[in-house]
Amino acid sequence: MASSRYLVTGCAGFIGAKVAELLLADGHRVLGVDNLNEAYDPRLKQWRLQQLSRHDGFCYRQLDVADRQSLEPLFARSEEASAPPDRAPARETSTPPFAAVINLAARAGVRASVLHPEIYYHTNCDGTLNLLEMCRRYGVKKFVLASTSSVYGADSPVPFTEANHTSRPLSPYAASKKAAEVLAYTYHYLHGLDVTVLRYFTVYGPAGRPDMSVFRFVRDISEGRPITVLGNGNQSRDFTFVDDIARGTIAALRPLGYEVINLGGDSPIKLCELISRISATVGREPIIVRKPAHPADVPATWADITKARRLLDWEPRISIDEGIIKTVQWYRENRELVLSLADCPP
Repeated sequence: MASSRYLVTGCAGFIGAKVAELLLADGHRVLGVDNLNEAYDPRLKQWRLQQLSRHDGFCYRQLDVADRQSLEPLFARSEEASAPPDRAPARETSTPPFAAVINLAARAGVRASVLHPEIYYHTNCDGTLNLLEMCRRYGVKKFVLASTSSVYGADSPVPFTEANHTSRPLSPYAASKKAAEVLAYTYHYLHGLDVTVLRYFTVYGPAGRPDMSVFRFVRDISEGRPITVLGNGNQSRDFTFVDDIARGTIAALRPLGYEVINLGGDSPIKLCELISRISATVGREPIIVRKPAHPADVPATWADITKARRLLDWEPRISIDEGIIKTVQWYRENRELVLSLADCPP
């Protein structure tokens, strides 16, 4: 891609920060926005922002995508900045302010969404609608939306293909993401917006979300703390390394019309096996506390990535063992930061 300017929402988040990092490394400019909410300890988000701030092409604004009044000036000012100095920009006809919008701003997490569904709807649905409307009004032609494997629910056959039905999500989180997908299609149909929806499968890696299993297991097994396992540990997940997810997200910037595409590791493993591999890498035996399974958790995920291979020339490169090693190494290098973070419930 030629050097371009991108809007990356959720830039202080786990995936957003990595996507922004790769874009910047390729010589692009990134305007990142994030509201630094307290879904988990914001100090980790600040740490990610510090890494991004080392790049000259990075600019950050703290705002909530669900607040349209705060969001619109980003598009209007960017449009003004790109216009010739001798004339004011005209909406619909001037140079678009961004080559694309990559919407990674979201409230994520299945279990927490059961307790606070309104927060998830507000960010994931209202926020997506605001960004789609800004793209329409200011002529941005490409929109990439982060979605989730959770939309497939419990009775979808594995491996999950994009053609599987997604009308029975088990959590408000999954339902809000499905709603965002449908909104994006509407804007494609009515206004010609080029939209790629990416369904991510259990993303993990360095500087990951503290509520996710790999982060918690690496930290707690390393420190000799008990780890909590919900259910019998035989549930399987298609773990996907964050660098692979970021590469796939950037590959999705190509024009595709409207597509929904899985990004997954294509090698699901059981939770009990994940614990064993982390334990072997860390060099300590786990102390396991078992609790009942959560009703919003699906028993298994597994991505069919045939479509990603065909349309994006993408497939995962980092194996689960290599990914665990990289995650453990990051933990050891940033142990003081991690241990200072407020704990998240499993």
